[in-house]
Amino acid sequence: MSTDATTSAGDGIITSEFDDIAVAGTIGAAVDDPTADDDWEDDEEFSDDDLDDADDLDADLELVVLDMAGTTVVDDGLVERAFERAADAAGIGKTPEERERALEYVRDTMGQSKIAVFRALTDDEDQAQHANALFESAYGELAASEGLRAVPGAEDLIRHLRQLGVKVALTTGFSRPTQDAVLDALGWRDIADLTLSPAEAGRGRPYPDLPLTALLRTGGTSVEGMVVVGDTASDIASGIAAGAGLVVGVLTGAHDEETLTDAGADAVIPSIADLAELLGLDDTAGR
Repeated sequence: MSTDATTSAGDGIITSEFDDIAVAGTIGAAVDDPTADDDWEDDEEFSDDDLDDADDLDADLELVVLDMAGTTVVDDGLVERAFERAADAAGIGKTPEERERALEYVRDTMGQSKIAVFRALTDDEDQAQHANALFESAYGELAASEGLRAVPGAEDLIRHLRQLGVKVALTTGFSRPTQDAVLDALGWRDIADLTLSPAEAGRGRPYPDLPLTALLRTGGTSVEGMVVVGDTASDIASGIAAGAGLVVGVLTGAHDEETLTDAGADAVIPSIADLAELLGLDDTAGR
C-alpha cells in the first residue's frame, strides 16, 4: 500500500446550511483533561488475517472516513442515555416492554441517522422530529455535564494521515449542530479535511451516501482507495455499500467483534490507534 506524500492537506471542514436541531447547553465547557488519554489500556491484538485484509487494498490510499462517537470520540453510553430521556419526554414506549424493545432497536441501529431511527420508532413525522430534538438537546446536556474526550490515539492518527497526504473525513449520525458542538468541545474544527452529517450527504448509514460524498468532496479518484472505519454494524454496511477498498471495525464503541465481523468488516481492531499499523503506515501514529 502506498500514499501520495505530496498531496496537500484539505481546506478545512465543510460548513452547511442545514441547521435543523438546536443543541442545549455548551458542551465545550466540560471537556475532560486531554491527559486522560494516558489512562487508556489496550492489551488486545489484531490478527495476521487482519493485516492481510489491509494489504488487499487495490489502490493508493487517498481517503480515510472515520465515524465519530464510539470510534474517534469516547461515548460512555451518552447516546443511549440521551435516547432514554428523549423517549420519556416524547412518550415513546408506554410500557416497560415497549420501552425495552425501543432501546434494543436503538442499540441495533447505532451509527444511523438519529432522525431516521425516531421515524422508524414512531411512524409519525411530527413525533419523530420532536423526539429527535429532545434527543439532541439531552445529548448536549449530558456531554456538557460529563465532558467529551477523544479516543486515545485518534487525534494523533488523524494528523499523521494528513501529514502523509491522506484525506480524512469525520462522519456522524448526529445533526450538524450537534456535530459542530462535539467538534468544538474537542477543539477539532480544523482537524479533518471534511466533516459530514447525514443531511449533507443525502442519507445516513447504512446507506453509502456519507463515504461517497466524502470521496467526491475531497477529490478522491476511486472508491478502492478509500478506507471506512466505525464501531457499528451500520458503519460497516455503509462502507461496503460504498465499495470502499477496506472496511474496518473498532471495538471502542457500540458493537462487539462478532457483530462487526458478521456485518462484513474486512478487519476488526481494538482501537482507532491501531489503524496505522493495520494500514502498514509509519508506526508512530497514536503511539
